[in-house]
Amino acid sequence: MIDKTVADLAAAVAGIDDGATVMIGGFGRAGQPVELIDALIAHGARDLTVVNNNAGNGDTGLAALLAAGQVRKMICSFPRQSDSWVFDGLYRAGAVELELVPQGNLAERIRAAGAGIGGFFTPTGFGTQLAEGKETRRIDGRDYVLEYPIHADIALVSARRADRWGNLVYRETARNFGPIMAAAAATTIVQVDEIVPLGALDPEAIVTPGLYVDRVVAVGERAWLRDGEFVGGVDIEGRRLTSEGDTP
Repeated sequence: MIDKTVADLAAAVAGIDDGATVMIGGFGRAGQPVELIDALIAHGARDLTVVNNNAGNGDTGLAALLAAGQVRKMICSFPRQSDSWVFDGLYRAGAVELELVPQGNLAERIRAAGAGIGGFFTPTGFGTQLAEGKETRRIDGRDYVLEYPIHADIALVSARRADRWGNLVYRETARNFGPIMAAAAATTIVQVDEIVPLGALDPEAIVTPGLYVDRVVAVGERAWLRDGEFVGGVDIEGRRLTSEGDTP
């Protein structure tokens, strides 16, 4: 019987080694697998290369992993924003490396890894410092840069629901990088609000097939949801939001 569920968060992140390349889903706070990140901090793996859209927000989630000194290198597209003070301090101190990748290139490099593509030419970055040392080619009168896929040992992904086979559905834009990261990693670990019985997920709504998922852990409905609806969260400054999006 196929059953990819694990009992708790500690079991979900067990076996992640020092020096691993870890993809972490999320677009800022949206879709970030915070509970899995906290478990990874407790697990203690160090010298990690982390692939994410940005470089952490505030002091929680990815920012907390950076603050714990467990990250050697960040590969991301947006490392600097008003609440990225943890990464900013570490980078200025020379305590963490950075590989900056334009967002579209980042997404395609991850997707290419999952699709088995050996590389691709893109115009994005041509003629800039981001293209230094890379192969370039003129195709139909336009200049392109050769980019290679980004593979990972581990992907940490947040989804809305899963069944025991690992089929996943997401909550709207919280899916962001989750599906392509799940396909690009050797081991994909997913946290979900709930695990439902087989057959409860509409096959037409499944975004990530269980083929790409290795472990699933239920963390319960997050504080910013109630009955599946958004009821609050925090803005970019960490201030609480109401369901209407206003800051009280």
